[in-house]
Amino acid sequence: MPKKLFIKTYGCQMNVYDSARMAELLTPLGYAETQEAAEADLVLLNTCHIREKAAEKVYSELGRLRQAKEEAAAAGRAMTITVAGCVAQAEGEEMLRRAPVVDLVIGPQAYHRLPELIARVERERSGGLADTEFPVESKFDLLPQERGPQDVSAFLSVQEGCDKFCSFCVVPYTRGAEASRPVAQVLDEARRLVAAGAQEITLLGQNVNAYHGAAPSDDGSSWGLGRLLFALAELPGITRLRYTTSHPQDVDEELLAAHRDLRVLMPFLHLPVQSGSDRVLAAMNRKHTAADYLRIVEQLHAARPDLALSSDFIVGFPGESDADFQATLDLVEAVGFAQAYSFKYSPRPGTPASALASQVPGPVASERLARLQELLNRQQRTFNAETVGQVLPVLFDRAGRRPGQLVGRSPWMQSVHALLPDSARGQIIPVRVTAAGDNSLAGEALDAVGAWVAQPQPLEASAS
Repeated sequence: MPKKLFIKTYGCQMNVYDSARMAELLTPLGYAETQEAAEADLVLLNTCHIREKAAEKVYSELGRLRQAKEEAAAAGRAMTITVAGCVAQAEGEEMLRRAPVVDLVIGPQAYHRLPELIARVERERSGGLADTEFPVESKFDLLPQERGPQDVSAFLSVQEGCDKFCSFCVVPYTRGAEASRPVAQVLDEARRLVAAGAQEITLLGQNVNAYHGAAPSDDGSSWGLGRLLFALAELPGITRLRYTTSHPQDVDEELLAAHRDLRVLMPFLHLPVQSGSDRVLAAMNRKHTAADYLRIVEQLHAARPDLALSSDFIVGFPGESDADFQATLDLVEAVGFAQAYSFKYSPRPGTPASALASQVPGPVASERLARLQELLNRQQRTFNAETVGQVLPVLFDRAGRRPGQLVGRSPWMQSVHALLPDSARGQIIPVRVTAAGDNSLAGEALDAVGAWVAQPQPLEASAS
């Protein structure tokens, strides 16, 4: 009888990718995934340490799992609880002290050793094992090549770590220095993903456009992200390419050329700016100014006029004045974002910003965040509303909430609902948009000559 594995993933898309690879690593040990933590033999929490609340959610979950583990033991069944990811890397020994229910703590650079460490825990069960050291070898060299059946959209990790050392960020400390996978390894995994059913591939990295993978020629040279995208675009079966997350400093001419020349590279880019104030950007150690960001946005739009942008914003960074915050609002107005993520500053232990004086009072930060989000939400609604009446190519990948409904993604990452048979899943189908909401679009599906017989979809309140 197979053992049961429950995985809960927090945070970024890199963690989603890592969770999938960990499940693949554990398959040879007889583990099959379950959706119920209480029935699992192995519970794996893959954690994020970007904000304080993200870390505290993990401890709350561990509190709930303690009872499940006790009930399993009373029934004569051992439950192994493992914490992986960035919280594990940052707080390994502290986590074992604070949450003794944990059997194993493993950092994001070492998860290729998970089968070995799980076997050790199962043999020893001696009160917890921390293994958060960064290994010398690359984890990507040691992961299994085989990939299971894929959804129509798949993640492919090409770069990990960051050398930027933004003063608010823990990534350089939890994920380590920038490291890029060799080009040949990336292309091989992309071929396997396509063979397993993927059409759309999203390249992942903490700073993905800093990619500098070893060239296939093995002559000591390296490729940047732009050249890698050109090579991926030539692989049969790939209909869409995306990449995330980027840094403005690493947008170069080759990447601009990829946006200009590759139709399979989707016209949507997540390009975090964090603030519109040069003074705050300098304190964040972002290494770009607001003018630099606006210049890069102009270059991107010159290369791909239909490109839409998403971004990240931190409000209430230490020392942020009313004028600094107004500069952020001014930048948002100047750019016009299709989507954005915005947060109040959250001090992370060990980062330079956590020791800065002039912390912004919570009520002030909250009021600023509300104003910024109102503006960003208005821009997103406007962007969505402008698609009404247009015909968009939508890649349908999942069932909707209503009978006979499928949901897919537009080139600009909008969720789109339409009435379609399940056989349309995995296809790119033209959809005439009939309604737009804050988070999704609804429409009627067409084929190339408009022959699909379907009724306009009722608009969902939010994306499915």
